[in-house]
Amino acid sequence: IMARIDSKVIFVTTSPRTPAKMIPEIGLLNTHFSGQQWNAETQRAFMQLLKEENFFNGEGANDPAFSARDRINRAPKALGFVILSPTIQLTLAGEELVNSRRKEEIFLRQLLKFQVPSPYHKPSENSADFWVKPYLELFRLVRHFGSLKFDELMIFGLQLVDFREFETIIEKINQFRIAKAQNEGNYKRFRGEYLDRELREIYSSDITSGNTRTRQTNDGSIAKFLKTKSSNMRDYADACVRYLRATALVNISQLGKSISIVPEKIQEVDYFLQNTDREPCFIDNEGQYVSYLGNPQIPTLFTDNRELLEQRIRTEFPLMQIPANTTLLELKDIFADELERRKEQLITEQVTAIKDYRQFEDISSTFDQIIAKTLYDTPLMLEWNTWRAMTMLDGGNIKANLKFDDFGNPMSTAQGNMADIVCDYEDFGLTVEVTMQSGQKQYETEGEPVTRHLAKFKRETEKPAYCLFIAPNINDSCKAHFYALHKMNIQFYGGTSTIVPLPLSVFRKMVEDSYNANYVPEPRHVQRFFERSNELANSTDNEVDWYNGITQEALNWLTE
Repeated sequence: IMARIDSKVIFVTTSPRTPAKMIPEIGLLNTHFSGQQWNAETQRAFMQLLKEENFFNGEGANDPAFSARDRINRAPKALGFVILSPTIQLTLAGEELVNSRRKEEIFLRQLLKFQVPSPYHKPSENSADFWVKPYLELFRLVRHFGSLKFDELMIFGLQLVDFREFETIIEKINQFRIAKAQNEGNYKRFRGEYLDRELREIYSSDITSGNTRTRQTNDGSIAKFLKTKSSNMRDYADACVRYLRATALVNISQLGKSISIVPEKIQEVDYFLQNTDREPCFIDNEGQYVSYLGNPQIPTLFTDNRELLEQRIRTEFPLMQIPANTTLLELKDIFADELERRKEQLITEQVTAIKDYRQFEDISSTFDQIIAKTLYDTPLMLEWNTWRAMTMLDGGNIKANLKFDDFGNPMSTAQGNMADIVCDYEDFGLTVEVTMQSGQKQYETEGEPVTRHLAKFKRETEKPAYCLFIAPNINDSCKAHFYALHKMNIQFYGGTSTIVPLPLSVFRKMVEDSYNANYVPEPRHVQRFFERSNELANSTDNEVDWYNGITQEALNWLTE
């Protein structure tokens, strides 16, 4: 089945939002459904498995078959990792994505081939005249400017629906930068007015013909129409950034909200910008397109050229001996190992600095920025900064399940089938889960997975374990849910579950107390805190008293 594209701006896949999430999912699809037909029945069965395997946060209950299609028909199919007809199978690129050690290179090749139009994506009468490989051109745009602001990517980069318009888009961004420099005052207002003008231009035909009713609403007002389009563009731009990030070729400045090429990888980017054909291919031949898209050997990358790869290794690791008789594949693996080792080394150095309290100010100001929502990717930064705070808090081996880039910087959040942070205190363990969600959504998306992650962790470590749940504020239904689990002996969750929800402000006070204490807190202090929660759960008769009690305990957790 082919998707009709109705878009006036660059079309990219937005589901799943974090590319790494599709890796365990297509693995699961392949293991259980390979060779079967992709229909309502297998789609429902697949969603059921996802929930059991804990890859999927959220309900997906209303229409499981739709949720399954949303997860598999979009990015995994569009990027050539799976084929769904006549039967379900992974392509060679899909198999590499599941099994390979360097997933970044595989993502890169597939992103560079993604094109509109294609046999999978045919523009409708009403859409823009597409002729583009979107990710290839976005790389080119970032490379051209050196650094591209998120707003510039969203307002102008997404207008690159035809690669022959490249110079026009550059001119638009230059004009925007000049105008911005001349309007030193209120950036927010300046941006709002500029965006409004661009949107009215992009959607002029819809506005003229009165075609402004959006799918979700019957409100035909132009203001409402433009607001919806603007928020769609935000989602598209965000997805673009996340997918580009998955190649490990770009850096994100969290505070500056901009994207740039990793300095050490500029050569690699220049190589594919010069050598990859910009014209879409096999528009009308699905057979050829499918085998081209699923071929993990194309396009040729910098690292496929042995001479260039050796040169790159020598630059990065001058002391390394390259054995003469290695194959190209072995050489890539050796390079991957070295990068991995250096990354581990950099993270170890970070941990040492954190444990010496040298990062205290930085951790504290990062929490301020998270609360003020001034960072580009708040959920990622919350996960990373909480890992740093836990590392500083006390002894123990603290592991973040987020993905780090080659230089030990946070790249994307945990994959979803495990706790965000896992702490090993020898005699017992602790999972830490963080979320920016509030309200009822906090309970719906987090309540169940948090409990499952804890149960899985208990099974794997065969030690007593607790869980700390941190969010800017804690929703009442979460309090009730976690209070009940203290008391309910559920075999599926490995007995009772000690999960303590704390607002970020209280957790920060615990971190400060640890910093100010005249001794280094020990694992026993941590364990004592969670055991207090069990005692309180048994001695109180409702969740409000328990929650207030354990919050008080947290504020005095080091008082002997």
